[in-house]
Amino acid sequence: MSEEKRAGTIIIFSTTYLPFLGGAETAVKGITNKIDDFDFILFTSRFNKKLERAEKIDNVYVYRLGFGNLLDKYLLPFAIPLKFFKLKKDIKGPIIFWGMMISFASIAAFFLKLIYPKIPFLLTVQEGDSEEHIKYARAGLIAFFWKLLIRRADRIQVISEFLKDLCINFGAKAPVEVIPNGVDFLKFTSPDPQKTLILRGRLGIRANDRVIISVSRLSYKNGIDVLIRAFSFLKIPAKLLIVGSGEDAKKLSRLAYDLRVDGRVFFEESKHDNVPNYLRLANVFVRPSRSEGLGTSFLESMAAGVPIIATSVGGIKDFLKDNETGLAVRIDDPRDIAEKIELFFSDENLQKRLQLNGRKLVKEKYEWSNIALRMKHIFKELIFSNA
Repeated sequence: MSEEKRAGTIIIFSTTYLPFLGGAETAVKGITNKIDDFDFILFTSRFNKKLERAEKIDNVYVYRLGFGNLLDKYLLPFAIPLKFFKLKKDIKGPIIFWGMMISFASIAAFFLKLIYPKIPFLLTVQEGDSEEHIKYARAGLIAFFWKLLIRRADRIQVISEFLKDLCINFGAKAPVEVIPNGVDFLKFTSPDPQKTLILRGRLGIRANDRVIISVSRLSYKNGIDVLIRAFSFLKIPAKLLIVGSGEDAKKLSRLAYDLRVDGRVFFEESKHDNVPNYLRLANVFVRPSRSEGLGTSFLESMAAGVPIIATSVGGIKDFLKDNETGLAVRIDDPRDIAEKIELFFSDENLQKRLQLNGRKLVKEKYEWSNIALRMKHIFKELIFSNA
């Protein structure tokens, strides 16, 4: 650990971490990179034998546990406590347990909390599933772990008002605070012009083309199938650029073919670092999600100056104000989506208003530096409460 004087050590429990990149991983990276007052130790699954078992990434000491395959996550509730016992003697000063999401890793935090009841347990909830899925999927097992972890936490941080209400409904006894995930504002306002030019040439997108983009995991909850169906109702010429990968990729490609819109729909897999360059190609971002914990991709698009069209579900409600910061559409309604896209392209004043308001909102409320300051305040409160 660091020889410099620190306020304490935060033990992070995350089922996955870099180089794998999702909302939880982005949040850990965005927050820890902005905080120098604490040492950070992170336990995660190894998943791949090529990955180092232990390394320091930015401000975080990362320990990857398991055999290097997909089964590793199931071992975490047992492997993490064993690793923590070995490391604890070398950790100086106060400790906080920080569980990322209702996950296998956070179950390990629950077990350690039973053994060390005086160590504060902070739980971050940023799941994107619907309330119905959480309550009833997998024969109620997901709901069981939600109740188990939420009721044991000393403090709960959620990324949206929707998740705050959900935690309270699941019996939260600890204070619940809304601190959203953030956006690297500079990254999304400064794309690489050369890479954008290359993408434009490869995809055959001309300067005057109307381009609709959706950056998304290709899964049922994100409603990309509804967006593709909307293209069959669209009365104006436009191209749809879908950036992402996922279990529904083949199904969605087949849907575009069956609807005879495949000539206007482009599927692209890409690393997150290249997303700003794709956004630079687009006029509007559309994702008709069926459920959403927050929706960081929407915020990234707004930061890039690309207005959004979205369903007002879950955490999206926190930043989507219809006709102010975006356009709202109904769930599972492709005709409504088509109409809103046509409205967007028909009204230049609307485009400018959505663009300016969206970027302003992200700048003021969702930059990582502001998010990290609020998280640091929680860390220090938990440290002092246990002093």
